Formats: sequence, C-alpha cells, structure tokens
Amino acid sequence: MGRTNPTFRDRLERLRADWSDYRRALRRRDEPHFDRLFEHARAHADACGYLNHDSPIVPVLLSVALEQQAEIAALEERIAALEGAEGDGERQVDACQTVIERPWPGAGDE
Repeated sequence: MGRTNPTFRDRLERLRADWSDYRRALRRRDEPHFDRLFEHARAHADACGYLNHDSPIVPVLLSVALEQQAEIAALEERIAALEGAEGDGERQVDACQTVIERPWPGAGDE
C-alpha cells in the first residue's frame, strides 16, 4: 500500500508549479531570489510536514522567515566582528596617516 497523503515536498513542488506564471513574469534579476525562497522552504520540509497544515503556504512563509532571521543574525555577527576589527584598524591607519602627512619635522612649514 502506498501513501494516501502527498508528502510536504510534493505539496511544495505543486505550489511552486502554481507560482510558475508569476516567476516567469518577474524580471530576470528577481528570479534567483524567488527560487531561493522555495529553497528555504525545502530546507525545512521535514518540520513543515509535521505541521500538516491545510494550506502549504503557511509553513512555507514561516520557513522563509526563519531562514531570513538566521541570515540577519549571521550578518549582525559579521558586522559586529568587522566593527571590532575596524576599531583596531582605525588606530593603525591614524598613526600611519600622521607619519605620511608629516614624515619629517618641519615638512610643509614653508
């Protein structure tokens, strides 16, 4: 006996096919972003299947939001690390600029 209910991955592919006209109408630069949204949903297909929601769009949207939140958190960590490193770098650059602007005493006093 086979399964009587389609898997969430099956439902997701059907949903993607339903949105194919919309994707086709998008500008080329937006198509990869649209595809990535469905990749986010596919990454959480197991959890979405456990939800067993009547409308597959609800777990898809939650999966997309979850992935975007994770990406925001990673970017915030990266920014914090760069700002920490930048603070050290600024002091080094300032010291270098002082040397470059006035490499010997009395330069530019004429």
